[in-house]
Amino acid sequence: MNIKKHIPNAITCGNLLCGCLAIVCAFHDNLVGSAYLVGIALILDYFDGFVARLLKVGGELGKQLDSLADVVTFGVVPGIVMFQLMNMYQIAENSSSEISPSLLFFHQYSVYLAFLIPVFSAMRLAIFNIDTRQTSSFIGVPTPANAMLICSLPLISSFQPNILGFDVNHIIGNIYFLLALTMIMSYLLVAELPLFALKFKNFKWADNKIRFVFLIISVILLILFQFIAIPFIIFLYIVLSIINNKKNKNEI
Repeated sequence: MNIKKHIPNAITCGNLLCGCLAIVCAFHDNLVGSAYLVGIALILDYFDGFVARLLKVGGELGKQLDSLADVVTFGVVPGIVMFQLMNMYQIAENSSSEISPSLLFFHQYSVYLAFLIPVFSAMRLAIFNIDTRQTSSFIGVPTPANAMLICSLPLISSFQPNILGFDVNHIIGNIYFLLALTMIMSYLLVAELPLFALKFKNFKWADNKIRFVFLIISVILLILFQFIAIPFIIFLYIVLSIINNKKNKNEI
């Protein structure tokens, strides 16, 4: 038996295991635990492909297994996290103030829109598997980036609720904000939006300028602002991709 060829798939299964454990944490109202597990899965998701290329053992099985694991970890998990956030905050809002029956009905059932996230994540991964344009870049926001953004919310709410005297939970705890974020990110998952990939064929500055700039700024933001930097990093990723696309078009 060639054990070497199974190493990348074992790492991918680690990603899937993290996703399963994150679901358990989320249903036990431990959204911080879910976020940490998604963070571990992100590392595993990056290294399974890296190890496969390093060992030269990539194949169709690994590709399909990677997508199946990603549907769970970066699709189902953020959907459940968003559902729990919406449910948690709408219960708090409804119990702390008088609310009309029609608005109460809306609050009770709008939380299920959170499951648009796993639906569109599955569509995004299926498109990725058959789209030959996405071999060295992405079209639409990658599911790990979307999961990272959504799972950063409970981390920010728990560890950085006040920034410069501003109560961040006024935003994160607003069901309309969460609904809007769900709609926007679900659309961006399948949008015809070209985005650069963090895949290095070499480490030359000229060939990877956009990647190095993004990584340097991201590290600085994380050091300065910790968890609250994550949404800004995802926004930076999209903005830099748009700038890079326009630059490439002008050079053609």
